[in-house]
Amino acid sequence: MQSAKIFSGTGSQQLAEQICKQYGAKLGKVNIQRFSDGEISPIFLESVRGDYVFLVQSTFSPAENLMELLLMIDAARRASADKVIAVIPYYGYARQDRKDRPRVAIGSKLVANMLVAAGADRVITMDLHAPQIQGYFDIPVDHLDSHAVFIPYIENLRLENLTFAAPDVGATNRIREIASYFNAEMVICDKHRKRANEIASMVVIGDVTGKDIVIIDDICDTGGTLAKSAGLLKEKGARSVRALITHPVLSGKAYENIENSVLEELIVCDTIPVKKESSKIKVLSVAELFAVAIRNAYENKSITSLFIHSQRRDK
Repeated sequence: MQSAKIFSGTGSQQLAEQICKQYGAKLGKVNIQRFSDGEISPIFLESVRGDYVFLVQSTFSPAENLMELLLMIDAARRASADKVIAVIPYYGYARQDRKDRPRVAIGSKLVANMLVAAGADRVITMDLHAPQIQGYFDIPVDHLDSHAVFIPYIENLRLENLTFAAPDVGATNRIREIASYFNAEMVICDKHRKRANEIASMVVIGDVTGKDIVIIDDICDTGGTLAKSAGLLKEKGARSVRALITHPVLSGKAYENIENSVLEELIVCDTIPVKKESSKIKVLSVAELFAVAIRNAYENKSITSLFIHSQRRDK
């Protein structure tokens, strides 16, 4: 009889266990062997013949975890799984989504090609850096939205002068939707970069005087942009500044940048494990969201109820 089985790569073990707890199933047994030189060899320790196989693996520190996921997909396919679904809470290389200058790669398209070539039948992911990345796939993509976990948190804050801030012009559509949900105003931090992870200049578009600012974004990498945005918003008269970021990449001096910033707090999801504790960083789990998405994918049901436009309230 066909059943759904959930397995995890080494990069998302903790999240996968929480997903299984919410789903009401045990995490499947797989052994990720490594040769002396680091070569990866996954082995499923239980039969997956004729089953729906869900493989949970975020591709942060992208090359290692991505290769592991590709090999797991191939192993499941060769073990006669009926469907192989890649559950990728954080999709690495998503920032390389276009050819914005000569002689560069489009990394997110290449990763999509590799996942399909390995044998994935479907992808479930969250907050892609650019939603159009879904179009790089020739298989179904369920693109989940972290607003489903952020909205209850923001509501519980009961901020008097709630205003949302986009950390750059590219994030305006993301911010506009959640601002509309709360009937709140929004501002934009317009930045200009000389190179990756280095900001040349930044200006605030909109009035933030006396406002309680909530910055929303998909990724926090080094934390430099976030710290600079928060500082500029405070200089312009904001009463408080906090940030809700989906994927805590947190590389380089990120923890130091966040601790030394004027941010009240940084709220992140557990799509990537947080490496160390910080007085300013709080983690919200997306396990229930992914558990529902997995169940509905297995039962061929809609996931529309998981999105903000299905939860919009009248004010």
